[in-house]
Amino acid sequence: MAAGLFKRTVLQNISRYIQTDDVIVIHGARQVGKTSIIQYIQNELDAAGEKTLYIDLEDSRFVALLDKGVDEFLNYLRGEGYNLQELVSSHQKLFIFVDEIQYLAEPSSFMKLIADHHRYLKLIVSGSSSFEMKSKFKDSLVGRTVNFEIFPLSFQEMLIFKQIPFDPDIPQTAIKNETLRSLFLEYSLYGGYPKIVLTPEVDRKEKYLQQIIDTYIRKDIRDMAEIKDISRFNNLLEVLASQSGNLLNISELSNTCGIARQTVERYLFLLEQTYIIQLVRPYSRNIRAEVTKTPKVFFYDTGLMQVLWLKQLQTEILGSVFETSVFAELVKLAGREAVTHWRTADKKEVDFVLKRPGGPLLIEVKKQFPRSVPAAFRSFWQVDELDIHTPSRVVSLYGEPGEWMIYPWELYRQ
Repeated sequence: MAAGLFKRTVLQNISRYIQTDDVIVIHGARQVGKTSIIQYIQNELDAAGEKTLYIDLEDSRFVALLDKGVDEFLNYLRGEGYNLQELVSSHQKLFIFVDEIQYLAEPSSFMKLIADHHRYLKLIVSGSSSFEMKSKFKDSLVGRTVNFEIFPLSFQEMLIFKQIPFDPDIPQTAIKNETLRSLFLEYSLYGGYPKIVLTPEVDRKEKYLQQIIDTYIRKDIRDMAEIKDISRFNNLLEVLASQSGNLLNISELSNTCGIARQTVERYLFLLEQTYIIQLVRPYSRNIRAEVTKTPKVFFYDTGLMQVLWLKQLQTEILGSVFETSVFAELVKLAGREAVTHWRTADKKEVDFVLKRPGGPLLIEVKKQFPRSVPAAFRSFWQVDELDIHTPSRVVSLYGEPGEWMIYPWELYRQ
């Protein structure tokens, strides 16, 4: 392990592209650990004897330098003692890490020229706003980049950070399950931001989460959306946090917060693009089924959600918080587009339908294991014309699991 850093699970996938000519793009919300991932990769490459350079675009001097173009950047590298001709002739690479690439005026042009004409320079870049990156990244980058989304820690990563052994493929003893239950409760209550996981005191966790809200979320959205009435936007954030796991009613949000519907839609878009919330779309395989088209809204982090909603972290887990924590796990396991929900016009519903190559996986989330298989599963089978062999799971934290019932840490076996 690189000194002082922990190995995130995404690194296994990133490592496959380290020696290719692709530009590696790492993006996600602020404070989720993108810089630490970059530093981990850089440390590993340094240990292997590779040449590396780290550039932080929070430093406006480097923004000005890179905005002047590739030729100016090459002159900078020569001035720093890098023999570029030697790199070319020896078929070596200089690994260049650029943090917060979205600060460049035209990152697409810079990255394309490097990728096409200076393949001895391997770019590994990060960005905090999908909105800014998409607006600045042009079609000219197609086929030149590989993208990795970074979220707050998964439960498995939290265990890695706490240095607690866990192998999902090994059957757990009753004692181990008790330990994992206690840890998952902590994960649900406080969320997965790395700094929060590594901070032992609850009052400090709250303070750090409030700083993330004030410094990054509100500031980023305020700057991008040019928000004039901050109090109404803050109110919208708080209402959304209270509704995590519920169907999204934009008209109701508009009326409650006193914000025009079109403005609410814009704010929701920006909150999605900055990795604060996700609108979970409905699943429908059968076009004849009367399935609602209304998405559900979820926060990616339960600690953030609770500080926004309840103004402090809780000691008892609420049902909506537990469901949100399971949602966050599913996104990290399967990706954002794979997580859907299912609800008919007559209100038959399944919390999550996970889209998979081999067919859907139905997931109901309840704090306590029920006595029997939920009727919602049977409704889905009937409406979607599937049989009882469709994989279905009830995910719960308390009680004794019956048939088709699992603890949240057993999702890693699916």
